[in-house]
Amino acid sequence: MAKVAIVYHSGYGHTEKQAEAVAEGARDAGAEVEVLKADDLTSPDSGPWEALDSADAIIFGSPTYMGSVSGTFEQFADASSKKWQSAAWKDKLAAGFTNSGSFSGDKVLTLLRMVVLAAQQQMIWISLGQPGAEQIHPGDDPENLNRMGYYLGAAAQSDVDKGPDVVPRASDLASARALGRRVVEIAGKFNR
Repeated sequence: MAKVAIVYHSGYGHTEKQAEAVAEGARDAGAEVEVLKADDLTSPDSGPWEALDSADAIIFGSPTYMGSVSGTFEQFADASSKKWQSAAWKDKLAAGFTNSGSFSGDKVLTLLRMVVLAAQQQMIWISLGQPGAEQIHPGDDPENLNRMGYYLGAAAQSDVDKGPDVVPRASDLASARALGRRVVEIAGKFNR
């Protein structure tokens, strides 16, 4: 059974809802999943770091604020330098997800920040593995998987005037579940 750790920050609850969907997808694929808040991992000397060390895969999540990860997620990334020094996460699988109020909001820069973090940690990045909805269903329902055409990870859009009880949309949460499943499926292939 693959062990997956999800470490995320959520400022208003939307990204937390996305993290829960990623976890659901990973569990549905048979993984043991630990969901951790980046807020609890901002110091290398405290928090549940051992869950990250024992995981086969770490999935990163952050809202996109001002074109990148949130400050809290960045604190976690900075604190992870202790893991870099010992190559503790070398060859673990990595993936990521993000959410913002606009369709773009420079979400790709947030995902790229996560890719760079994974690369510095000598991890192996797993993409969403879903074509953009418009490629499969041109002009069709915006509720399809990967409705915004992000490939590096799962992306969601949440109207800023709506709470996490309403958004992200069902399709964005389905994309997040698909990411969780994909990471577990690749972990299975990797472990064979």
